[in-house]
Amino acid sequence: MSKSIRHIPSLDGLRAVSFLLVFVAHAGLEQFVPGGFGVTIFFFLSGFLITTLLRAEFEKNAHISVRHFVLRRTLRILPPFYLVLVGAILLSLAIDPPGTLYAPAVIAQMLQYTNYWIVSHGFEGQPSGTGVYWSLAVEEHFYLVFPWLFIGMQRIGWTARKQAMFLWSLCLIVLLWRVYLVFGWHVAVRRTYLASDTRIDSILFGCALAVWKNPVMDEVPLHERRWKYAYVPSALLTLAVCLVVRGDQFRETLRYSLQGAALTVLFVAAIRYHAWGGFAWLNNRALAFIGLLSYSLYLLHLAALMQVQRELPSAGPIVQALLAFAIAFAVAWLIYVTVERPCARLRKRLSD
Repeated sequence: MSKSIRHIPSLDGLRAVSFLLVFVAHAGLEQFVPGGFGVTIFFFLSGFLITTLLRAEFEKNAHISVRHFVLRRTLRILPPFYLVLVGAILLSLAIDPPGTLYAPAVIAQMLQYTNYWIVSHGFEGQPSGTGVYWSLAVEEHFYLVFPWLFIGMQRIGWTARKQAMFLWSLCLIVLLWRVYLVFGWHVAVRRTYLASDTRIDSILFGCALAVWKNPVMDEVPLHERRWKYAYVPSALLTLAVCLVVRGDQFRETLRYSLQGAALTVLFVAAIRYHAWGGFAWLNNRALAFIGLLSYSLYLLHLAALMQVQRELPSAGPIVQALLAFAIAFAVAWLIYVTVERPCARLRKRLSD
C-alpha cells in the first residue's frame, strides 16, 4: 500500500475536529456545539477510509480477503472497545448503587447491538459514560455487510462511476426511509438518530467518494478557484443551514443527507488542498496528535466527564471539562502505547 494511503493529509485533523465537537457538546455546550455532527464526521471518515483501503487491496491483488479485513478491523476496534467497557463496568460495580447495571443492556453493548437496545429501552442499565457505544454498533453493522457489497460490485464489473451512483442511490433510499418513519410512523428522535438503518447513509457517502474521484487515489483535475470560491463556500453554507434549522422533522430526515453531500465536498478540498489557509490548520501537529488518539478519547471522554462532575460538582464546567480532557487524554495515550500501537503493527502485516 502506498505511503499516500497510509497517511492521508488532514485525516487526523478531521478526526480531532469530530472528537472535539462531541467532547465540547458533552461538556455542557450541546445547545451551541453540534456534537451530533461530530459523530456524522466520524461515520463519513470510516466509510471513506475503509473503502479506500479496500480499493487499494483490490487494485493490488485483484481480490479482497474478507478474513484479513475482519482481522484488521478486529485489531483496530475491539481491543480498546472492550478494555474501556470492562473498565467502566468494574468502576460502576465499585462506586454506583447496586442495581445500576442491567445485564441485558451491558450484553447489548458487548454484542454490538446497543443502538437498537437503546431505541427500545433507553440508556438505563449501562455503565456510566458508555452511552457513546451506540455509534460503534452502527459501524460494526457496516463492517459486517460492506466488504461483501464492495466485492459484489467488483465482480459485476461496474465502473467507478456506477458504483458511486449505486451507493448514492442507497443513501437516497435511507433518506426516504427516514422520511417515512418520521412523517408516517411519527417515531421518536432516538429511533432515527441511533439506528443503523437510518444512519448508515452517513457512512455510505464516504464510501461513494472513495470509489469514484477519490482525492487520494484518483488523479482528477480540479479547478482550484472554482473549489475555493464556489464549492467549498456552498458546502459550508449547507452545513450552516443544517445547524440553524432546529426542527426535529428536518433534523431527522434531510439533515443527514445534506451533511453527507457537504462533507463530500469538504473532504475533497481538505485532502487535495491541504495547504490552503482554511485547511492547513487541520495538519497542525497538536491537532493531528489528538486525531491519532481520537478513538480511545471518544470511548473514554464521557466517562471522564461524568466522573469529574460527580467528584467535583462545584468546580465549574470549564475546570471540569479541562480535568476530564486531561484524564481521558492520559488514559488514551496509555491505551495507544500499550494496545493500539502493537495492534497496528499486526494490522500492517495483514496489509502488506
